[in-house]
Amino acid sequence: MNTEINLYIPTGVKAENELFNGFGKRELFQSVIGSLFGGAVAAFLWLIAGNVALTVVAALSGIFGSVMMCTKDQNNQSVVDQIRDMIRFQRSQQIYPYRMQEEWGMK
Repeated sequence: MNTEINLYIPTGVKAENELFNGFGKRELFQSVIGSLFGGAVAAFLWLIAGNVALTVVAALSGIFGSVMMCTKDQNNQSVVDQIRDMIRFQRSQQIYPYRMQEEWGMK
């Protein structure tokens, strides 16, 4: 009665539809927000410098940068996710004070 059961685990199966590899609806929403922030920075540069080339480069860099920061890698982590994890770890409890008691509750 020694039977061996094999379990097949498929690789590369995604939980959501993706526009391209590592970039789905959630990442698109994050990229749109990042692109709007980049557009605001480009508009601020336009008001200060008045240079068209600088404004266009800043706007395109904001769009490209936000897409690159939101795209997930083979470990299913994006730069935004990693920064969020680092902030959550920094805010979590790091020191665990305790008092030593008698072993097994005996005195």
